[in-house]
Amino acid sequence: MSTSAPTTPQLPLKSDFPSSLTVDIIPPPSGSPVNVLLLLHGLGDTNKPFAQLGKNLNLPETVAISIQGLNPIPPIFTGSDTPAFHWGDDVLVDEGRGEIELDAGFNASTKVLLDVVIRDVLMSKCGYPARNILFFGFGQGGMAAVGVALAAAPETEFGGLVSIGGRVPSAASGDAKSRTPVLVCGGSRSTQITRSAVDSLKGRFINMEYVKWDKPDDSMPRDRGEMLPIMKFLARRLRSRAGVPEGAVEV
Repeated sequence: MSTSAPTTPQLPLKSDFPSSLTVDIIPPPSGSPVNVLLLLHGLGDTNKPFAQLGKNLNLPETVAISIQGLNPIPPIFTGSDTPAFHWGDDVLVDEGRGEIELDAGFNASTKVLLDVVIRDVLMSKCGYPARNILFFGFGQGGMAAVGVALAAAPETEFGGLVSIGGRVPSAASGDAKSRTPVLVCGGSRSTQITRSAVDSLKGRFINMEYVKWDKPDDSMPRDRGEMLPIMKFLARRLRSRAGVPEGAVEV
């Protein structure tokens, strides 16, 4: 027998998620949560650094959830025994560059993130409307988030999506435009957020902003200036009972 979603959003617990998923849940600094920010790490990382990011962001009335990529990367590819995870359906190597390819298919991660994490847990169990669910993804994690927003289009509009160095996956389903607002950030000599990648994002999202950093690469923000457009975007998109505090741009 199905149960209806709570009328007031509830703080998600680890026990709400399948045991196969590794998540860290960072409650809001004060008050009950109104929003959820899903944090998706980059290729070869774990959820732990992004859990710390969730703490540093310290967003009011927002629970941050850092999710670990679904699949481990075998040590033969990383040259290290340090745990490393990815969001792709497979581990593909770009032989020309000698690097693991970011765009490795996202069928499995899209299904888990959209059907399990968002629809089953956050919306059905915990009572969050899609409009109050946002994404922050880095690299391959950004591509996974873009894929989820497109898979849910045009019916579902999420609160917003920040993608750092993450473009539209080549196998993104359908051709419907998403109403989810997107902010994409990339370096001045980005190998991922090229002009064609920006055009592709504009073609799939009705509301897409692009920030081109002065630094050459697509690395995570390193200072206040690089973080400021991200925090402004989140401040505009987060629902709040009390408003976003002045000066909430420190990380």
